[in-house]
Amino acid sequence: MASLKEQYEQELQPQLQKKFGLTNVMDIPKVEKVVLNMGLGEAVQNPKIVEKAAQELTLIAGQKAVVTRAKKSIATFKLREGMPIGARVTLRQDRMYDFLSKLVNIALPRVRDFRGISPKGFDGNGNFSMGINEHLIFPEIDYDKIDKIRGLNITIVTSAKTDEQGKELLSLIGMPFKKN
Repeated sequence: MASLKEQYEQELQPQLQKKFGLTNVMDIPKVEKVVLNMGLGEAVQNPKIVEKAAQELTLIAGQKAVVTRAKKSIATFKLREGMPIGARVTLRQDRMYDFLSKLVNIALPRVRDFRGISPKGFDGNGNFSMGINEHLIFPEIDYDKIDKIRGLNITIVTSAKTDEQGKELLSLIGMPFKKN
């Protein structure tokens, strides 16, 4: 089985070039990076939650997660500037393709009552964002060792100029979009 990167370069690039009538190879849409983000509102009361979430995100991504901190103080939420409130990972190159392959082939089929991903997550420039309610769908997470079920956001940044190009690229990669 060829890796997703090899499959993209050998099969998907020519299909995208032909479908959109692109003459320049540099215009063919490609995935540039994947960002995984876990926001933790409850970290205001218990900062140790952030460390545990960062460890779990590191397991999922295969790359060390960075703890994100509050940019400003918000008195209503008892939040002070610089407090840890989340974790994130930016994947590029081989790790990005490995994660996308794992997401499409292993993790998404494990979601309960899965009927496909809503195509409404596009931003107008070909980038796609989606949320996952339970991080348990990833095989690296051991159910017995977690203290709380958390959600995470996944943003797939592409070089596509339009949402149509971005959706076609992700569909060819294997992303199971719902039919409208």
